[in-house]
Amino acid sequence: MSVILRTAGLLVLSNVFMTFAWYAHLRNLAAKPWYIAALVSWGIALFEYLLQVPANRIGFTTMSLGQLKILQEVITLAVFIPFAVLYMKQPVKLDYLYAALCLVGAAYFMFRGGPGA
Repeated sequence: MSVILRTAGLLVLSNVFMTFAWYAHLRNLAAKPWYIAALVSWGIALFEYLLQVPANRIGFTTMSLGQLKILQEVITLAVFIPFAVLYMKQPVKLDYLYAALCLVGAAYFMFRGGPGA
């Protein structure tokens, strides 16, 4: 499996944990004190870091730092939109498409010279 695919796979899993750590408490723990939500979020975030750190180490063997960051942002939006719509019951917005198009442009410019460029 290629470095980019392994990195992207780990980053997708990492982002699922990160998104739940950052936002799920707004739905699930709204009635609890903020510090309970923070502790639960930190517990979830541990799993995010256990995937994100190796993903970035693997990716950095082939990709530049900027490419890793843009890949992370593209994956973040790809994970966030279904989470927002399906889990948090937020309305689908055209702004998601506009944000995605901006990230496509960013990814193009970061990767146009190939990995590591």
